[in-house]
Amino acid sequence: MQIEFEGEIFRWQSREQEWIFVALPAPLSAEIAEIPRPRRGFGSVRVEARIGLSTWRTSIFPDAAQGAYVLPLKRAVREAEGIGTEGVVSVWLDVLDV
Repeated sequence: MQIEFEGEIFRWQSREQEWIFVALPAPLSAEIAEIPRPRRGFGSVRVEARIGLSTWRTSIFPDAAQGAYVLPLKRAVREAEGIGTEGVVSVWLDVLDV
């Protein structure tokens, strides 16, 4: 399943680290949630992501606060693509857990 979307960047702060994410739109998240697949830790789903010229493999995670799956944005990707800690980003995803 391949999808493209634009999403708002947001920060999540733990006691020790700050993480940067982008939330998938709720309708796309609902479609992904319906795909039958083996259960993985934290409800994660393996994906290949692309922003600009950067492509990487990671997982998306369900987030109750966002009501959607969220994609972590690696520091190396943010630096390579000139992405800050806020704004909107265009993302291409290939859902690998199908």
